[in-house]
Amino acid sequence: MPRRRDWHELPEKLRRQIEQRTGAVHAAYSVPTGASCDLAAVVDTDTGRVFCKGGETEGLAAWLYRNEARVNPWLPDGAPRLHWTVEAEGWLILGFEYVAGRHPDLAPGSPDLTAVADLLTAQSRLLTPSPPVQVQRFADRWRGLIAPGLVDGDTLLHTDMTPRNFLVADRLRLVDWSSPARGAAWIDTALMLVRLVRAGHPPAEAEAWAAQIPTWAHASDEALYAFADGLVCLWERKQRSTPGPHHGPLLRAACEWRGHRATRKSR
Repeated sequence: MPRRRDWHELPEKLRRQIEQRTGAVHAAYSVPTGASCDLAAVVDTDTGRVFCKGGETEGLAAWLYRNEARVNPWLPDGAPRLHWTVEAEGWLILGFEYVAGRHPDLAPGSPDLTAVADLLTAQSRLLTPSPPVQVQRFADRWRGLIAPGLVDGDTLLHTDMTPRNFLVADRLRLVDWSSPARGAAWIDTALMLVRLVRAGHPPAEAEAWAAQIPTWAHASDEALYAFADGLVCLWERKQRSTPGPHHGPLLRAACEWRGHRATRKSR
């Protein structure tokens, strides 16, 4: 993850260009966790609060900022709107609608689970067929992990179902669309299911939760087993290459789900 920069560390010319969009900046509060970017900050300006994120255009994450800027105009209302982009002095900064909220609780019995299911239901409906925006095919991203035909589809997917990307505010919001893909409509639900297993749901109960999302019925048993197996391989690879505190728990959750799927497959 890039070293998180504070607002005052940005080049002066870049800050001036941002203030041409926002009016004077009165205060800026760095966001220490979450988005993998050089800058993530809540900025108080003459025109109100803005959430700013971005980084150096030659950095490893620069393509993620461009992804998010490109896809935002096509997203449903649940995604905070992108108000402006500023590129100067070797930096690209995105200015978003500011949303105050908390992250949802995914534990068994949480009242937030219904809102998450409702959001995924609405999102898959509104983003199928995918809007005409250039994004990677999910089958290409997972090349070597799963047979392409099992995950192909024409839905615009988010693909990063960490609870940190959801905000419970006036309604549930889904943020950080930096890794969009085009694929089968059930994929985001499957990715969220593994987060539920990590949060303490037995796999069978997590699948029962997923069943309330209509697109889940479109996933075959073959596709779900292959997807679970692909997730295990993916998290094993990440654990070896860039060990992180969340990799182990997600790998264990994926293994639990694959085990459940294997049991169903053998019946």
